[in-house]
Amino acid sequence: MFIRNLISPSLIPLKPTDTVEYALGLLLEMRVRHLPVVDSSGNYVGLVSEDVLLDAPSADLVVVDLLRAESMSALPDLHVFEAAKVIVGHGLTALPVVDESKRYLGVVRRHEVFDQLARMLSTQEPGAILALEVEAKDYSLSKLVYAIEQNEAHVLSVSTEPSGDLGPVRVTVKLDTQDTARVRHVLEHNGYHVVAAFSDNDNEEDLQDRIEEFMRYLEV
Repeated sequence: MFIRNLISPSLIPLKPTDTVEYALGLLLEMRVRHLPVVDSSGNYVGLVSEDVLLDAPSADLVVVDLLRAESMSALPDLHVFEAAKVIVGHGLTALPVVDESKRYLGVVRRHEVFDQLARMLSTQEPGAILALEVEAKDYSLSKLVYAIEQNEAHVLSVSTEPSGDLGPVRVTVKLDTQDTARVRHVLEHNGYHVVAAFSDNDNEEDLQDRIEEFMRYLEV
């Protein structure tokens, strides 16, 4: 999935001659903390943030005077994973999209990127979620999927998170089944520590207890 498919047509860019006062009002209206600045020829000039605008010495100052020499932007064929990395790394709420000649194409909003990631991880599909932990030297995606799918379950998505140079790998698996008892037994037998399991069939109280237990584990 490339970000060209997530470009939002509704977010209005600023002009270089717009004032700080106008820019702050537009930020409030658009419900973002960053807005692109685009000149009359449709070229991307830069990105202005709410923090910079609030720190401006005058509300009548024009936004072009607040721009840095280099501003963040992305090409339309950037993958959504890389877009998420840029957005998180720079704390952006909107990522401008430009072509090779820096002509402005639009923006991708932060929430649209993460909505797409959620869809890619099958979060809305029915099924159970397993949170696992395994030593890095023992982790193999193919072996993990094989172990699960030999037990009448199918993997809808997998995400991994290293917990440190010497620590284990944390793996979250979304399955197409609610009954995970046999899968969990097999995974434990194969060296995976099942940290938590969540199912659509869990009642609200049990689910809350499991989530709190899992969050306490993550904070360790």
